[in-house]
Amino acid sequence: MFTRSVSRRWFVNTIGAVFVILVVFIAALSSMVQSSTYTGIESALTGRMDELLNWLSGTSGGYETSEFAAITRDYVEHSFQDKSKMEIMALNKDGRIFITSTGFEPDRKQPMPDYILALKSPDSSGKWVGELETGEKVMAITRVVRDEEGRLVGSIRYMVSLERTDQQTLLVIAALVVAGLFIMLLLTLSGVYFIRSILVPVRQVSQSARQIAQGDFEVRIEKARDDEIGQLCDSINDMAGELGAAERMKNEFISSVSHELRTPLTAIKGWAETLRAGADPATEARGMDVIIRESERLSGLVEELLDFSRLQNGSMQLISERLDILAELDEAVYLFTERARTEGKELVYEENAAFAPVYGDRNRLKQVFVNIIDNALKYTDAGGSVTVSSRVGPEQVQVIVSDTGCGIPAEHLPNVKKKFYKANQLVRGSGIGLAVADEIIAMHGGSLTIKSVESQGTTVTITLPSAPGA
Repeated sequence: MFTRSVSRRWFVNTIGAVFVILVVFIAALSSMVQSSTYTGIESALTGRMDELLNWLSGTSGGYETSEFAAITRDYVEHSFQDKSKMEIMALNKDGRIFITSTGFEPDRKQPMPDYILALKSPDSSGKWVGELETGEKVMAITRVVRDEEGRLVGSIRYMVSLERTDQQTLLVIAALVVAGLFIMLLLTLSGVYFIRSILVPVRQVSQSARQIAQGDFEVRIEKARDDEIGQLCDSINDMAGELGAAERMKNEFISSVSHELRTPLTAIKGWAETLRAGADPATEARGMDVIIRESERLSGLVEELLDFSRLQNGSMQLISERLDILAELDEAVYLFTERARTEGKELVYEENAAFAPVYGDRNRLKQVFVNIIDNALKYTDAGGSVTVSSRVGPEQVQVIVSDTGCGIPAEHLPNVKKKFYKANQLVRGSGIGLAVADEIIAMHGGSLTIKSVESQGTTVTITLPSAPGA
C-alpha cells in the first residue's frame, strides 16, 4: 500500500530532495570551513615567515651566507615565541636541517616536498599539506633565502600540525550533520502531520464515494476544517444529497409513469372486453369514445417520453420555418375549450389580432402551449379560471398562461423545470412535461419563466424572439 500511496511520493519527492540539498549544503559548507581554516593557517605561517625574513634583513643588511646560520639560530633559540604552536627549521644551502625549534635532533628522513617546490618556484616559496611518516597531518611552508647575487644562502621552513584543526573541523561538520538531521526530523514530523491531515479526510471521501457508488446516498462526510479539503467534503455531501434527490425523483417518476400508463390501458382493456361481449349501440359508441380518448392520452404520454429521450441524447431536430405564433396559440386554446367546460373551469382567451411572426418548429411550439395549458387546467379546481394572453413587441413575442389554481410552494418553485420533478404527487403527470417544454423553448432561443404563489395561482410566461424582418 505504501509503495503506491501519496505518503511515499511525498516522502521520496520532498524528504529526498531536502536530504540531497542538505547533504550538498553540509558538504560544501564543510569544505569551505576546512578551506578557510587552512587558508588562515597558511596566512599565519606566511606572516611569521615574512617577519623572520624582515628581521634577518634588518639585522645583517642583507642575506649573507656567513651570518645566516648564526642569526637564524639566535632567532630560533631566543626570539621565537610560538614553539608550542608551530615548528621552525633552518636549512643550510645544501638542504640539511641544522637547527629546529623543538630542540631535538631533526628527522632528516621526513619528506620535504615544500622545500623542493621552493627551490623551483619563481617566488622562492613552497607549500605542502600531507602526512608525516608518523601519520600526523601537517602543513609546511618553506622560503628559500638568497643573497643579493641570487646565490642560495639557506632556507627557512615553518611546519604546523593540522590534527587539532581537523578535529575542530570534524566537530563543525558533526554539528552541521546534527542540525541537518534535526531539520529533517522537524520536516518529517510536520510533513507527516500535514499529510495525515490530508490523507485521513481523503480516505473518508474515498470510502464515502464507494458507498455512494453502491447506492447509499444518505452517507455524509464530517468536515474537520474549513479549507480545500473541507470544501471537497461539502461538495461530496452536496453531491450525495443531489443524487439522493435524483434517485427519489427517478423512483417517483417510474411509479408515476407506471400509473399513467396503467390507467388508460385498464380503461381500454375494460371497454374492449365489454364490446367483445356485445353491447347496445349507445354503450358501444360510448366505449369507442373512451378507447379513442385513452389511446390518444397513452400516445401523448409515450410521445412525451420519446421527446424527453431525444432531448437527453441531443437527437431532437427542429423543422424551423417562419410562422404566426399566435395562430398556433389559437389552435392550442381551442383544443381545451370543451375540456374546460366539462370540468367546470373557465378558460379565458384574450385574443390578440396582431401578426406575430417567429422562426421555429410549428409542431414543437404548439406542443409547448398544449403542455402549459394542460398543466394550468390540471392544477386548477372546478370553479377556477385559466387565462391565456399574449404581447407582441418589436423584438419578441410573449405568451402568458395564468391560472387561479393551487399554486406552487416556494421551496418547490426552483425545481419544477427539472426532469422527473413533481411538486404535487396527487396530480397525474410524468413530471417531465415542463422540462421538455423548457428545453424546446431554449432551442428556439427563448425562455420559459414561472411565477407562483401558493393557494393563489401560477403564471407561466413564454418569451420567443421575433423573426428577422418582422
